[in-house]
Amino acid sequence: MSGIVVAFTSLASVAALGYLAGVAGVLRAQDEAVLSRLAFFVAAPALLFTTIATADLSTILSPVLVTAVVSVAVAQAIFVLVARGLWRRPRSEVTIGALASSYVNSGNLGIPISVYVLGDGALVAPILLFQLLVLAPGAFLVLDAGGDGGRDGPGRPGRRATWGRVWGVLRRPLRNPITVASLLGLAVALAGLEVPEPIMQPVSLVGAAAVPVALLAYGLGLSGARRGGAPDDAGETTGRKDVVLAVVLKCLVQPVVAYLTGAFLLGLHGTMLLAATLFAALPTAQNIYVFASHYRTGRRLARTTLMVTTMLAIPIMIVVSGLLR
Repeated sequence: MSGIVVAFTSLASVAALGYLAGVAGVLRAQDEAVLSRLAFFVAAPALLFTTIATADLSTILSPVLVTAVVSVAVAQAIFVLVARGLWRRPRSEVTIGALASSYVNSGNLGIPISVYVLGDGALVAPILLFQLLVLAPGAFLVLDAGGDGGRDGPGRPGRRATWGRVWGVLRRPLRNPITVASLLGLAVALAGLEVPEPIMQPVSLVGAAAVPVALLAYGLGLSGARRGGAPDDAGETTGRKDVVLAVVLKCLVQPVVAYLTGAFLLGLHGTMLLAATLFAALPTAQNIYVFASHYRTGRRLARTTLMVTTMLAIPIMIVVSGLLR
């Protein structure tokens, strides 16, 4: 237990340093984008490649993925049934809400938790790939279905335009450096190849920056949220109860479902059960607000859910770690 507390304290301290640097003006709000891009496009891909390429395949293809899929499905189903079935929210806003209640921050926070708390960075890889290759493209298909696109006739979308949108959505994850690096690392691990040291050493050196840079960006983002600066949300129907529903599903329902699935259906215990529950307790990913802004829908819901779950995540994960130590 003491080791877990020390790990969480270390992570929280680095994030707090980023927060204080933002509040003091040492780092500017726009610097968060620079740090996030550095972590996302350079450091995190390097870390994931080196971690997965040298990992045990049983760790990469672990039952943790099953718990993630089940917990995501339950959280999204509940949100859709309530928001769409009872509250009659628009489909696009329901899509963003379903993502906000289930799509976890597996990059900026998941990777540090996997490395420093669980001791194995490969544990988070299946969830990263599942979200990038399945969840995000599926959401894009639903959101893009409301677009104009090309048309063959009155009210009928053109076949070429439809297939063009589908192909664009399906290939989008392959432009994501984290996805590409994870897949390359998985290919190396499956093939049993050993990357030469002159190549692996500089990649490992760059990857070592992923966790601190991501945490500094995470803390700096919290300081920016504190200062406000919300965009125009006019025309959105989602309100406070939608946010409450998304936060409850994300912070409570999803980790509980992951725990029950792992403990009673899969018979997990020890590190695997802790990993399954901790990953489900991660806060909503920043990507969801990016999606909401791009599609101009559910921005208030995404922004508020992201901020609240981010503030609640560390205390919740410390409690989870204490209960499952």
